[in-house]
Amino acid sequence: MAKDYLKPAIGGAIIDASCGSGLFSRMFAKSSMYSLVVALDFSENMLRQCYEFINQEDTPKENLILVRADVSRLPFRSGSIDAVHAGAALHCWPSPSAAVAEISRVLRPGGVFVATTAIFDGIFSWIPLVRTLRQTLASVSGNKFYLSEAELKDLCKACGLVDFTCQRNGPFVMLSAMKHN
Repeated sequence: MAKDYLKPAIGGAIIDASCGSGLFSRMFAKSSMYSLVVALDFSENMLRQCYEFINQEDTPKENLILVRADVSRLPFRSGSIDAVHAGAALHCWPSPSAAVAEISRVLRPGGVFVATTAIFDGIFSWIPLVRTLRQTLASVSGNKFYLSEAELKDLCKACGLVDFTCQRNGPFVMLSAMKHN
Protein backbone atom coordinates (compact mmCIF):
# COMPACT_ATOMS: atom_id res chain seq x y z
CA MET A 1 0.00 0.00 0.00
CA ALA A 2 2.84 2.39 0.84
CA LYS A 3 4.27 2.01 -2.69
CA ASP A 4 1.01 3.24 -4.23
CA TYR A 5 0.87 6.30 -1.99
CA LEU A 6 4.54 7.06 -2.64
CA LYS A 7 4.32 7.05 -6.46
CA PRO A 8 4.59 10.87 -6.67
CA ALA A 9 8.05 10.60 -5.07
CA ILE A 10 9.56 8.14 -7.55
CA GLY A 11 12.99 9.40 -8.57
CA GLY A 12 13.19 11.77 -5.61
CA ALA A 13 14.37 11.84 -2.01
CA ILE A 14 12.43 9.97 0.67
CA ILE A 15 12.78 9.95 4.45
CA ASP A 16 11.78 6.85 6.40
CA ALA A 17 11.01 8.65 9.69
CA SER A 18 11.35 6.65 12.91
CA CYS A 19 12.78 3.87 10.77
CA GLY A 20 13.54 1.51 13.65
CA SER A 21 15.42 -1.49 12.30
CA GLY A 22 15.05 -0.08 8.79
CA LEU A 23 12.62 -2.57 7.26
CA PHE A 24 11.08 0.05 4.95
CA SER A 25 14.35 1.95 4.48
CA ARG A 26 16.00 -1.21 3.16
CA MET A 27 13.00 -1.97 0.95
CA PHE A 28 13.07 1.59 -0.47
CA ALA A 29 16.84 1.36 -1.13
CA LYS A 30 16.53 -2.06 -2.80
CA SER A 31 13.72 -0.82 -5.05
CA SER A 32 16.02 1.73 -6.75
CA MET A 33 12.92 3.93 -7.09
CA TYR A 34 14.39 6.88 -5.15
CA SER A 35 17.47 9.01 -5.73
CA LEU A 36 18.01 9.19 -1.95
CA VAL A 37 16.68 7.13 0.95
CA VAL A 38 17.14 8.58 4.44
CA ALA A 39 16.75 6.10 7.28
CA LEU A 40 16.00 8.47 10.16
CA ASP A 41 15.51 7.62 13.82
CA PHE A 42 16.08 9.31 17.18
CA SER A 43 17.47 6.10 18.68
CA GLU A 44 21.13 5.41 18.05
CA ASN A 45 20.51 1.74 18.91
CA MET A 46 17.80 1.45 16.25
CA LEU A 47 20.09 3.01 13.65
CA ARG A 48 22.85 0.61 14.66
CA GLN A 49 20.45 -2.31 14.16
CA CYS A 50 19.39 -0.84 10.81
CA TYR A 51 23.06 -0.60 9.79
CA GLU A 52 23.65 -4.25 10.74
CA PHE A 53 20.66 -5.40 8.67
CA ILE A 54 21.83 -3.30 5.72
CA ASN A 55 25.18 -5.07 5.80
CA GLN A 56 23.71 -8.55 6.37
CA GLU A 57 21.32 -8.20 3.45
CA ASP A 58 23.77 -6.49 1.09
CA THR A 59 21.37 -3.59 0.71
CA PRO A 60 22.60 -1.09 -1.90
CA LYS A 61 24.30 1.78 -0.07
CA GLU A 62 24.80 4.23 -2.95
CA ASN A 63 21.56 6.08 -2.29
CA LEU A 64 21.01 5.27 1.41
CA ILE A 65 22.06 7.32 4.42
CA LEU A 66 21.35 6.90 8.12
CA VAL A 67 20.53 10.01 10.11
CA ARG A 68 20.00 10.37 13.85
CA ALA A 69 17.49 13.17 14.42
CA ASP A 70 14.33 14.16 16.21
CA VAL A 71 11.38 14.06 13.81
CA SER A 72 10.30 17.41 15.27
CA ARG A 73 13.64 19.01 14.24
CA LEU A 74 14.61 17.58 10.87
CA PRO A 75 18.08 18.56 9.57
CA PHE A 76 16.89 19.24 6.01
CA ARG A 77 16.19 22.40 4.04
CA SER A 78 12.60 23.50 3.63
CA GLY A 79 11.01 22.05 0.49
CA SER A 80 13.89 19.64 -0.17
CA ILE A 81 12.22 16.23 0.31
CA ASP A 82 9.80 14.42 -2.02
CA ALA A 83 8.22 12.05 0.52
CA VAL A 84 8.23 11.13 4.19
CA HIS A 85 7.15 7.68 5.32
CA ALA A 86 6.42 6.95 9.00
CA GLY A 87 5.49 3.33 9.60
CA ALA A 88 3.81 2.66 12.96
CA ALA A 89 5.41 5.76 14.42
CA LEU A 90 2.97 8.66 14.54
CA HIS A 91 1.38 7.55 17.81
CA CYS A 92 4.83 7.22 19.46
CA TRP A 93 6.02 10.77 18.79
CA PRO A 94 6.00 13.05 21.87
CA SER A 95 4.34 15.81 19.84
CA PRO A 96 2.69 14.51 16.67
CA SER A 97 1.60 18.03 15.71
CA ALA A 98 5.17 19.39 15.95
CA ALA A 99 6.48 16.40 13.98
CA VAL A 100 3.89 16.65 11.20
CA ALA A 101 4.46 20.41 10.96
CA GLU A 102 8.19 19.74 10.57
CA ILE A 103 7.51 17.06 7.96
CA SER A 104 5.35 19.55 6.09
CA ARG A 105 8.19 22.09 6.24
CA VAL A 106 10.74 19.78 4.59
CA LEU A 107 8.36 18.44 1.92
CA ARG A 108 8.50 20.09 -1.48
CA PRO A 109 5.19 21.37 -2.87
CA GLY A 110 3.38 18.25 -4.08
CA GLY A 111 5.47 16.06 -1.75
CA VAL A 112 3.68 13.30 0.11
CA PHE A 113 3.47 12.19 3.74
CA VAL A 114 2.51 8.55 4.30
CA ALA A 115 2.02 7.09 7.77
CA THR A 116 0.51 4.16 9.58
CA THR A 117 -0.98 4.21 13.05
CA ALA A 118 -3.93 2.82 14.97
CA ILE A 119 -7.15 4.56 15.88
CA PHE A 120 -9.78 3.71 18.44
CA ASP A 121 -13.13 4.95 17.23
CA GLY A 122 -16.70 3.84 16.91
CA ILE A 123 -19.47 4.04 19.43
CA PHE A 124 -17.18 3.54 22.41
CA SER A 125 -15.15 6.67 21.61
CA TRP A 126 -18.08 8.84 22.67
CA ILE A 127 -18.28 7.34 26.15
CA PRO A 128 -16.54 9.67 28.64
CA LEU A 129 -14.83 6.71 30.33
CA VAL A 130 -13.16 5.74 27.03
CA ARG A 131 -11.81 9.28 26.57
CA THR A 132 -10.45 9.21 30.13
CA LEU A 133 -8.91 5.77 29.53
CA ARG A 134 -7.29 7.07 26.32
CA GLN A 135 -5.74 9.99 28.20
CA THR A 136 -4.53 7.67 30.96
CA LEU A 137 -2.99 5.25 28.46
CA ALA A 138 -1.32 8.14 26.66
CA SER A 139 0.19 9.53 29.86
CA VAL A 140 1.47 6.11 30.97
CA SER A 141 2.76 4.86 27.60
CA GLY A 142 3.75 8.17 26.06
CA ASN A 143 1.71 7.25 22.98
CA LYS A 144 -1.01 9.38 21.37
CA PHE A 145 -4.14 7.40 20.61
CA TYR A 146 -6.47 8.78 17.95
CA LEU A 147 -10.24 8.39 18.18
CA SER A 148 -11.12 9.07 14.56
CA GLU A 149 -9.94 9.54 11.02
CA ALA A 150 -11.18 13.13 11.37
CA GLU A 151 -8.60 13.76 14.12
CA LEU A 152 -5.83 12.59 11.78
CA LYS A 153 -7.22 14.66 8.90
CA ASP A 154 -7.36 17.75 11.14
CA LEU A 155 -3.75 17.15 12.22
CA CYS A 156 -2.58 17.05 8.61
CA LYS A 157 -4.68 20.06 7.60
CA ALA A 158 -3.40 22.15 10.52
CA CYS A 159 0.14 21.42 9.32
CA GLY A 160 -0.46 22.49 5.73
CA LEU A 161 -1.09 19.07 4.22
CA VAL A 162 -4.02 18.51 1.87
CA ASP A 163 -5.66 15.70 -0.12
CA PHE A 164 -5.90 13.51 2.99
CA THR A 165 -6.76 9.88 2.29
CA CYS A 166 -7.08 7.02 4.70
CA GLN A 167 -7.36 3.25 4.31
CA ARG A 168 -8.42 1.12 7.26
CA ASN A 169 -8.20 -2.47 8.36
CA GLY A 170 -9.82 -2.54 11.79
CA PRO A 171 -7.85 -0.18 14.03
CA PHE A 172 -4.90 -0.13 11.57
CA VAL A 173 -4.83 3.03 9.45
CA MET A 174 -2.64 4.05 6.54
CA LEU A 175 -2.92 7.72 5.74
CA SER A 176 -1.57 9.92 3.02
CA ALA A 177 -1.51 13.70 2.65
CA MET A 178 0.23 16.06 0.25
CA LYS A 179 2.10 19.31 0.74
CA HIS A 180 0.02 22.12 -0.72
CA ASN A 181 1.40 23.54 -3.97
